[in-house]
Amino acid sequence: MTAVSLLAFAGLCLVLAVTPGPDTFLVLRIALNRPSAAIAAAAGSSLSAILWAALVGVGLAAILEQSAEVFRWLKIAGGLYLLYLGISSFLRARRAGAQAAAGEERKPLRYSHWAGFGSGALSTILNPKVGLFYLAVVPQFIPHGGNTMATALVLGTILAAIAFGYLAIVTALAAKANQWLRRPKVSTVFERATSGVLAALGLGVIASSAAS
Repeated sequence: MTAVSLLAFAGLCLVLAVTPGPDTFLVLRIALNRPSAAIAAAAGSSLSAILWAALVGVGLAAILEQSAEVFRWLKIAGGLYLLYLGISSFLRARRAGAQAAAGEERKPLRYSHWAGFGSGALSTILNPKVGLFYLAVVPQFIPHGGNTMATALVLGTILAAIAFGYLAIVTALAAKANQWLRRPKVSTVFERATSGVLAALGLGVIASSAAS
């Protein structure tokens, strides 16, 4: 691969990264409570992107594309996971809001580093669109007679690095605004809004999968 090809692929990855999706809202949601756990979530998401690249290298994404049923059920699994994240986060935020209204000291929702990492990893690995993205672009960057697996891993590493950098910036911005976001009314609205977005994304994926 030439430097021009790598730059072109990096540009595609940047566009994909800055397009708001489940990973962005998940990291924002966690960053409000624990920025370091949000960085762990970004790392989990990035490593899953590399895993998708490896799966593409061995042809799994091609199987997913050819098997509409497998693809549909994987989309439903991802949608259910997003729906679970949204509903569980909303319920936690609602309980915290009720405690604050009753005059109790509001305890911030805590995420361990492993919980953040696992959430980010599952969010990406259950998103078959990542695999199909690789499937669509990897063949365009494989030189004649080149190694498909090695190329897929190189491109996957580039995507993972760009995605991690973007999500780290999102985390840093959320941390900077953390004092403002932690105001009871603001944090309640923000937590419920991000929870609603995650749940809506999950419902949208499930609905589109059921209709297909």
